[in-house]
Amino acid sequence: MIRKYFLSGLFTLLPLVVTLWILKAIFTTLVDIFRGPLTWLAHQIHMPDPPTWGLALFSALATASMLLVVGALVGNFVGRQLLAWLDEVMLHVPVVKTIYGATRQLMGAIQSGQGGSFNEVVLVEWPHPGSYTLAFVASRDCSWAVPGGQTMIAVYVPTSPNPTSGYVVMVEASKVRPVDVNADQALTWAVSGGVVVPDSPRR
Repeated sequence: MIRKYFLSGLFTLLPLVVTLWILKAIFTTLVDIFRGPLTWLAHQIHMPDPPTWGLALFSALATASMLLVVGALVGNFVGRQLLAWLDEVMLHVPVVKTIYGATRQLMGAIQSGQGGSFNEVVLVEWPHPGSYTLAFVASRDCSWAVPGGQTMIAVYVPTSPNPTSGYVVMVEASKVRPVDVNADQALTWAVSGGVVVPDSPRR
């Protein structure tokens, strides 16, 4: 009976714990970004260091404002020219251009619906034969990396509970099985640690 109640409580609180953990990671990152400038500004005007909750609030508001401004800039000619100039600068900085370029291509693929875009969910053997997991199709041509790679598919295997720290694997197309699961269901399944099962999967 105790074991039953323990597992019931665990599975009930798991989504809340995972959500809070992700939100905490996001706010910690935002606070760290703005902590230095705000602390420096407070010293310049002879005020005490801002509290953590104040940093978190300002960081959230500043980030939301920045996203709105960038979104507005993309919608007009001048803004697009400024962003194009920023792209040129970032793509000519050593080390930075590698990270920035790869991230920008990924976001562009997701927005345009090209290159797989992680919209197609498949079943692959991972991490060894006989074990299976859900993965997202990233590309259907691996000839650039492997001779005869035209018959291979690059898939992204998300990890739990943080799906962004996953693995990219090249798999023979014959070993990739389509499943009747959409991207949102597969991502929820991964984040929940396999607790939340997608509705009506194809057997």
